[in-house]
Amino acid sequence: MTDLMRYAAALEGAPGKKGLPPVERWDPPYCGEMNLKIRRDGLWIHEGTPIGRARLVRLFSTVLKREGDRYFLVTPVEKLGIEVEDAPFLAVLMRSDGEDEARRLTFVTNVGDEVVAGADHEIVFRTHEETGEATPYVHVRAGLWALVARPVYYDLVALGETRKTERGEEFGVMSRSVFFPFAPAAFVKSES
Repeated sequence: MTDLMRYAAALEGAPGKKGLPPVERWDPPYCGEMNLKIRRDGLWIHEGTPIGRARLVRLFSTVLKREGDRYFLVTPVEKLGIEVEDAPFLAVLMRSDGEDEARRLTFVTNVGDEVVAGADHEIVFRTHEETGEATPYVHVRAGLWALVARPVYYDLVALGETRKTERGEEFGVMSRSVFFPFAPAAFVKSES
């Protein structure tokens, strides 16, 4: 059993809710690759089989670290490379509280993280290589992003508004006094 598996087992049995481990401060030696893939749809696959225990996926997600374009599961004593197809998390729910400048958009990921979009948790659009579609992502923590699930994206668009920015009129959403543009307003008008 690897140290990572022992660490996960110890965390799973620990009482009470704890904060996230300080993985950004850990720099253990690289110990090879783990046969683990996080698919674009948020499913975690270990050795070809989906991990069915949500608590185990949550535990592994707390020791996930990104270095450059690579992802690793880390403990204080080992680092194992894993494959991530797109983003490691999926934003599956969104709440909107307040209006205008006071609006707060809270996203919940498939592994239970909650983040409020704002200066520390940006919403960005990236063009997907295979489909050419612009897809929204929200920053979760330490370079780890969540792909915004399609139903949540529709909810996000429903809250959209047009604002003047330094790039002209843009369509987007406001959260914690930060405007996140989706597209030029002229493009949105031509699509409707």
